[in-house]
Amino acid sequence: MKQMATYDLMETMRNTNEWLGASARAMASYPVFGMVPNPMVEMIAAWGKVTERSFARMVTKPAWGIGSVVGEDGRDHMVEPKVEIARPFGDLVRFHIPNRPEKARRILLCAPMSGHYATLVRSTVTSLLPDAELWVTDWHNARDIPVSAGKFDVEDYTQYLVDFMKHLGPDTHVIAVCQPAPLALAATAMLAEESPDAQPLTLTLIGGPIDPDAAATDVTDFGRRVTMGQLEDMAIQRVGFKYAGVGRLVYPGLLQLAGFLSMNLDRHTQAFTDKITAAARGEDSESDQHNRFYDEYLAVMDMTAEFYLSTVERIFKNGEIAKNAFEVNGKMVDIGKITNVAVKVVEGSKDDISAPGQCLAALALLTGLPDALKAQHLEEGAGHYGIFAGSSWRNNIRPLVFNFMDTHAERKAKNAKAEPAVKLAASNV
Repeated sequence: MKQMATYDLMETMRNTNEWLGASARAMASYPVFGMVPNPMVEMIAAWGKVTERSFARMVTKPAWGIGSVVGEDGRDHMVEPKVEIARPFGDLVRFHIPNRPEKARRILLCAPMSGHYATLVRSTVTSLLPDAELWVTDWHNARDIPVSAGKFDVEDYTQYLVDFMKHLGPDTHVIAVCQPAPLALAATAMLAEESPDAQPLTLTLIGGPIDPDAAATDVTDFGRRVTMGQLEDMAIQRVGFKYAGVGRLVYPGLLQLAGFLSMNLDRHTQAFTDKITAAARGEDSESDQHNRFYDEYLAVMDMTAEFYLSTVERIFKNGEIAKNAFEVNGKMVDIGKITNVAVKVVEGSKDDISAPGQCLAALALLTGLPDALKAQHLEEGAGHYGIFAGSSWRNNIRPLVFNFMDTHAERKAKNAKAEPAVKLAASNV
């Protein structure tokens, strides 16, 4: 599996399906067929249209597509994504809003690096922007990163988060969604020991695998069924000649997508059947719900082999975060060192990716943190996507997270006011 030919074969199959879809759409759209209307011709054109779009999206990075937000003055304010820190494997992007008074809340949103682009959390970004200054981790597609850029594993990922948090400073509220939750927790612990003044004000962990063994899912079961050698043989390929990362060992996004689709194959099959039928009847549109969802869902990115394998081995198989035995650059990371960063855990009762209990395990690891700085919320009826991007997030979870942030921002402000008075009293003794 580690040959370029395997990677290029997958890309060839994708490209062929895109070409077949485009050919079918073009052929069945000739005006001459209108002289003898035939439902089958309409179905062929619809199939081609949907197929071409679907396979084209698999190698296209989606745009953020956030043009403006409404300010307190009732006016639309333009949103300008700007790279503040550029790194080979990922950037820190700020969503700058010119001419709007700066918001008190400063939020770092740690987007997942699990096969999709950071734009997967677009709706989360959209919901946070009106009420906060926002930064997002924007991870790069490994196929586009030259081999000369070196490796990128879970330790490098954690160090990136440490650097981003240091850059933003101690008044930052960090939100980690899914995959980065355990590494964001580790990054905060590293700051607690190495740079206490740079720690974030709050840390919100949403549906992340802190302790994968706390509640079994298909994801954790798969990790237990295969050995690391089997996984490396089955999943790792070398980037082909088409991309700048030629020769780099990766876990291909197309392979990850196949796994995503297989988990709910019946539902996806029905969704595409309904879409083709609607297109044949002329009842679809460019921005309908199907296209909005699948334009994002089908857009996948490659992960470096070392990041994928080290995540499976160290987070899922060995449970290093769950056992508080995680190391970065040979130095042990002690989560118990976190003593004054308020931590909130959010889970969904119907989460089939990171089941309830996996993320909650973080609170037990925070042995140095007072209970007053710990919080948890279980959203009834919410699945994995819903707890950070669906109606459950917008209507219930987002207000709770904002309230959590504001409560501890006020706590810090009160402590800062009280501290000079204490120092002055001590000096007069």
